[in-house]
Amino acid sequence: MNAYVLSAFAAIFLLAACATRPPLPQETAQDIFIIEEALVGRTIARGEFRAINGVQRGFSAQLDGAWDGRTLTLVEDFVYDDGERDRKTWRLERVAPGEYVGTREDVVGQARGYQDGRAFRLEYDVRLPNGDGTPGRKVRFRDVMVLTGEGSVLNRATVGLWGLRVARVELTIQRDTQAAAVAAE
Repeated sequence: MNAYVLSAFAAIFLLAACATRPPLPQETAQDIFIIEEALVGRTIARGEFRAINGVQRGFSAQLDGAWDGRTLTLVEDFVYDDGERDRKTWRLERVAPGEYVGTREDVVGQARGYQDGRAFRLEYDVRLPNGDGTPGRKVRFRDVMVLTGEGSVLNRATVGLWGLRVARVELTIQRDTQAAAVAAE
């Protein structure tokens, strides 16, 4: 084989590796993450978006989840470190044991969620806005959510464009203890 063919095989292998779903984090607890149990009620999150071009953007979020026996509605209120605010609402419908389809305002088509051992995986396409607010490129998110030994939820996502990993998002979600204390009074 010549060097060109070897380079082509290496490039294909690297592209395939970049397009794969994220592995389970090492912090995974032994408990199974069940989305309609873990994200019901008020939770808070802290996370960061990191792109390969050096862009880093931290954020906090308040999440309010409700389960009606078939659909998880999860309202996410984001506050980015630069002051920008955003609200997104997930609607994830259980269509079979451990299988879900979902929508959100910025999701293209339907999201697909599924139980994968102790983890929950969610795959979806999003059309990111351009700097002027107009619709931009479509990217693929692949989230993996697990419970940690401390009882929080760890959500790690890869963001892909044309099969290449271009960014990642990591956030930790915890019960909102202030909301729980107010509800108990």
